Amino acid sequence: MAHLFCIIWIKEKQNDSRKNRRDQTGVSEKSSKIPRQEPNFKKSMSIADMIKVMEPQIKKALPEVITPERFTRMALSALNTTPKLNECTPMSFLAALMNAAQLGLEPNTPLGQAFLIPYNNKGKMECQFQLGYKGLIDLSYRNPNMQIITAHTVYENDEFEYELGLNPCLNHRPTLGDRGEIRLFYGLFKLTNGGFGFEVMSKTAMDDFAKEYSKAFDSSFSPWRTNYESMALKTIIKKALKYAPLKSEFRNALSTDETIKNEIGADMSEINSENIFDTVYQEECA
Repeated sequence: MAHLFCIIWIKEKQNDSRKNRRDQTGVSEKSSKIPRQEPNFKKSMSIADMIKVMEPQIKKALPEVITPERFTRMALSALNTTPKLNECTPMSFLAALMNAAQLGLEPNTPLGQAFLIPYNNKGKMECQFQLGYKGLIDLSYRNPNMQIITAHTVYENDEFEYELGLNPCLNHRPTLGDRGEIRLFYGLFKLTNGGFGFEVMSKTAMDDFAKEYSKAFDSSFSPWRTNYESMALKTIIKKALKYAPLKSEFRNALSTDETIKNEIGADMSEINSENIFDTVYQEECA
């Protein structure tokens, strides 16, 4: 069962008037000004062809540290490593790809920043966008008020204790030997003004939560299967951040997590997500 923690923070005035910096969404100013123009797609085009046509839009959305050529290679690699993505409706795949581009996150790479997941949604294959743990951490540190944000796994042989109430505290001493099985997870943050908060969740509670709220939990393509610990850490960080003073732009970025969209817009957080009716595609066992 999740243990909720009441955050304490000290209010003080912050001067956020910095020019030419990315806001808390991780979406650069230039990406928020992408013109609403539909790429010149043709019915005969494959998804790979459409990606190349979209390069101008992708270039406008990406931060300077990621070139459009590199991002295009990531997208094509995702199609090659997860062939079922080729069966997704083109617009759902491209929308998920644009989500990643606007947030400046690398999709389906070993960095684990973001994932493109194929879904069998009411009889048709669609692509879902998911934030990864490292992507969430990256977005959080773009907030100049964030001093520390992290999450950890606690194992059976670790020393761990925490207290709630008026003087909350948390202590974790990992053992140097055999740490045993996973026991629980915790996420915490600390602001530059001294405010902080944390959340603790047992592994059993985490599994129950994932099965209930993540439709990709049982998918063969799901990061819950391939990167279980990272997804658990992402989940506990999101729960801890509920107590942090976040700007609406950052919350909008979080709202794109685990969504399926069939439109491309200047701000993907403003595009409504499709309702998900069926389960994710699962490979048949031999």
